[in-house]
Amino acid sequence: MKRILLFVLICSLSKAYAQKDSLSLEDAILSRWTKFAPDRISGLQWVKNSNNICYTKESQMVIENIEGDQNTIPLSKINKHFNEDSLGKFPTIHWLDQDRFRFQKNSTFHIYDLSKDYLTNLLSFDKNAHHTEFSNKALALAYTLENNLLIQDSNNKTHRITSDESSDIVNGQAVHRYEFGISKGTFWSNSGKYIAFYRKDESMVTAYPLVNTSGRIATIDNVKYPMAGMESHHVTLGVYNLKNEKTIFLKTGEPKDQYLTNIAWGPKDEYIYIAILNRDQNHMKLNKYDAKSGKYVKTLFEEKHEKYTQPLHPMIFIPGHDNEFLWRSERDGFDHFYRYNTEGQLLNQVTNGEWVVKDFIAFSDQSILFTGTHNHALETQVFKSSLNSSRSTRISKAKGVHRIQASSNGQYLIDLHSSLENPRTIELIDYNGKSIRTLLQSEDPFENIEIAQTELYTIKTKGATALNCRMIKPADFDTAKTYPALVYVYNGPGVQLLHNSHLAAAPLWMHYLANEKNYIVFTVDGRGSENRGRDFEQEIFRNLGEVEMQDQIRGVEHLKSLKFIDGNRIAVHGWSYGGFMTTNLMCTYPNVFTCGVAGGPVTDWKLYEVMYTERFMDTPQTNPKGYESTNLINKAENLKGDLLMIHGAQDDVVVWQHSLAFVQQCVEKDVQLDYFAYPHHPHNVRGKDRVHLMRKVIDYIIDHNQ
Repeated sequence: MKRILLFVLICSLSKAYAQKDSLSLEDAILSRWTKFAPDRISGLQWVKNSNNICYTKESQMVIENIEGDQNTIPLSKINKHFNEDSLGKFPTIHWLDQDRFRFQKNSTFHIYDLSKDYLTNLLSFDKNAHHTEFSNKALALAYTLENNLLIQDSNNKTHRITSDESSDIVNGQAVHRYEFGISKGTFWSNSGKYIAFYRKDESMVTAYPLVNTSGRIATIDNVKYPMAGMESHHVTLGVYNLKNEKTIFLKTGEPKDQYLTNIAWGPKDEYIYIAILNRDQNHMKLNKYDAKSGKYVKTLFEEKHEKYTQPLHPMIFIPGHDNEFLWRSERDGFDHFYRYNTEGQLLNQVTNGEWVVKDFIAFSDQSILFTGTHNHALETQVFKSSLNSSRSTRISKAKGVHRIQASSNGQYLIDLHSSLENPRTIELIDYNGKSIRTLLQSEDPFENIEIAQTELYTIKTKGATALNCRMIKPADFDTAKTYPALVYVYNGPGVQLLHNSHLAAAPLWMHYLANEKNYIVFTVDGRGSENRGRDFEQEIFRNLGEVEMQDQIRGVEHLKSLKFIDGNRIAVHGWSYGGFMTTNLMCTYPNVFTCGVAGGPVTDWKLYEVMYTERFMDTPQTNPKGYESTNLINKAENLKGDLLMIHGAQDDVVVWQHSLAFVQQCVEKDVQLDYFAYPHHPHNVRGKDRVHLMRKVIDYIIDHNQ
C-alpha cells in the first residue's frame, strides 16, 4: 500500500512539473507585454474633480466611488449618437470635469456629457497631423504639418501659426534632441488663451546622409545631426495669442546655441519661465519673461557646477500661492525639492537626504506627495513632505516599485506596485498611505511557464561603493554544476537597469538563455548610471567608459569568485552605450571575455550628438585627451576574443559611421571581426525582426563562449 501511495505521489509531482512549458524565444520577444504581462485594469484613472475612479471593461466604462459602488456606461449609449461607423470598443478618454470627457475618433474630437447624455462634435483636424497637444481649457488642438504649427479651435477654425517654407526651420517640435527633460514642442497656457512653442533653426547644422536602400536605386535621407564640438541649432520660443492671432518671440538673447529648457507658465499667464543653460552645461539661469511683450524680466537664481548641471523638470507652482513654486535641483548631491518665491528667494528645502526624488504626484493640504528612491534605488516608494520643512515620511507599505495616480484634491491615490515576489497589485490608498481596498491582485503570468530564478543584491567597489546586481539562474540551478555566464551591460548616464519590480525589469530573452541554454545572466549598474546621486553619476565626467569598466570588471571578479561559474566562459553583450561598453571591455581587457556582441555602439565620441556628449565629455577642442583615450578605434588592434558588431543601417542616433570606422580599423590592423547590419532599421531593431536579432545574439554567444 505504501509503495502504491509513493508511486501515485511521484506521478502527481511529475505531472505537475510536466505542466510547466518551456519559454520559446519567439514568445520571450513578441509576447512579453501581451501574454506574459501581469493583469491590468484597462483605462484606469481618476474622474476629474471627484473621488471616483473609472476604467473600461469589455464594451462599457465603469465608474466607482471610494467604497466600490459602481455605475456603468455601456458603449451603446455613445454609439447611438453615431449614424454610421460606430465605435468598436470604448475609446481612450480624457475627463474635462466630473460629467464630461473627450475622446478622439479618427481625426475628430468629441465631447460626451454623462449628465445630459449629449455628444458634441468638437473639431476635426488634418489626418496627417503630428505632435498633437490638446488644451482642455481652450478646447483646441495644436499640431504640426511637416515643420509648421497649426491650431484647430473649438469653432473648427484653423489657425496657421507658422508658415516657414525652409526645411531648416522646425516649429512646434521637441528641440535639443530630447535632452534636458524635453519631450514636446508646444506649451499651452493655464487659461488656454496662449500657446508657447519652440522654433528651431537648423540651417547652420551639417546635414548627415542616411542611405535608404529599399528601392532599386538607393536614395539619401538627410538629417540634421550636430556632432560634439560642431555648430548646433538655434532655438527661440514663440508665444501665440489665439484672440488677436499674433505671435511674439521671447527675447532670450545670446549666445544663440544656448539651451532653452523646462518651459513653465506662471499661474495667471503673465509670465513664462525658462531654465536657460549655457552650451558648456555648467551654468543655468532660471529666467522670467513677459508673455505679452517677450521682454526679459529678471533672473530668479542661477546654478553652477564645475562638471555639469542638468535641469530636467520645470517649476511647479503651489496652489493658492501664485508667487511660490517648487524647483528640483541636485545642488546638495541628490535630486530634491526646494521652495522659492517668484522674486528668486529660497524659502526652504522641502526634501532632503541621500536618496533621489523621482516624480511629483500632487499637493495635498500643506504637503506634497511624490515618489523617491529607496534601498539603493532598487525601489521607488511614495513619500509625503510638508512644504514648510524638509522632513519626509514614507507612506507606501509594500516593497518594490510604485507608480501613482492622484485624485484632483490629492486625498486619494491609485497605487500600482510590483516586486520580484509580486507581479502587480493595484490598490486605493489615502494620502497617509492607509489602504482602502485592493482593485487588482495579478495572477502569476508564468504560472504554466518555466522561468529562471532571479536575485537582486549588492557588491562593493574597492572604494566600498555599493553596486546593484542582478543574477538570473536556470530554474533547475544546481550549486554542484558550473555554468557559463553572460554579462549584460549598459552602465551609461540617465539609465538604471535594475529595479525590485516584476522580473527585476529583465527582458524575457534572459530567462530563455538561462533555462534553455543553461546560462547565468549577470548585470551590474555601475557608477555613471542613474538615480544614485550626482557624484555617483558624475564620476565618469570627461572620460566615458573608464570608471564604468572598472565596475564591470569588479562584477566579473565577483562572478569568478562563485564556485558555480566557469570563469573561462564569460561573454559580454550590450546595445548603444552598452555596445560602446562591450567593445571597450573586449579591447581593454582582451583576456577576460571569450566573446562579445556589441549593438549600435558609439566608437568615437566626436561622432556623437552635441547635447549628450558635451555634457559628459566637454568638447573635442577642450578635452582632446579624453576623446582620444575613449576612442575605441584606437583600441581595435587589442581585440583578441570573438566580437560580433551589429548596427541598424538607418540609425539616426548612433550613426552607422561608428561601427564602420571600427571595421575599417580592424581591416587595417588585420584584426578579425564579425559584423551584421539590419538594412532598414534605426537605432533599435523592433517588431518581428527582433526575434531574428536575439537569435543571432544568443547563437553567437553559445557558439563562441567556449
